[in-house]
Amino acid sequence: MRLADLKPGEEATISGMSDESAGGERLRELGLSDGTPIRVIKYAPLGDPMEIKVRGYYLSLRKNLARRIRVRRRHRGRPFEN
Repeated sequence: MRLADLKPGEEATISGMSDESAGGERLRELGLSDGTPIRVIKYAPLGDPMEIKVRGYYLSLRKNLARRIRVRRRHRGRPFEN
């Protein structure tokens, strides 16, 4: 599943990137690395960009970048460690 597929309030763990280019490197520099928990906060009124919480801060991502990030949805009841 891709980060762009999640709905507001859903939580996931990053499981990989489909982009090894400079864009993918920039995402890793922002803290989006394998095993990192994230939460989708909201989408802009027209659906793009999306706001996520990662490593204690809020980050806005365009959906074209969010589609490059593979995630595993976290089940409810597990604490969000972010």
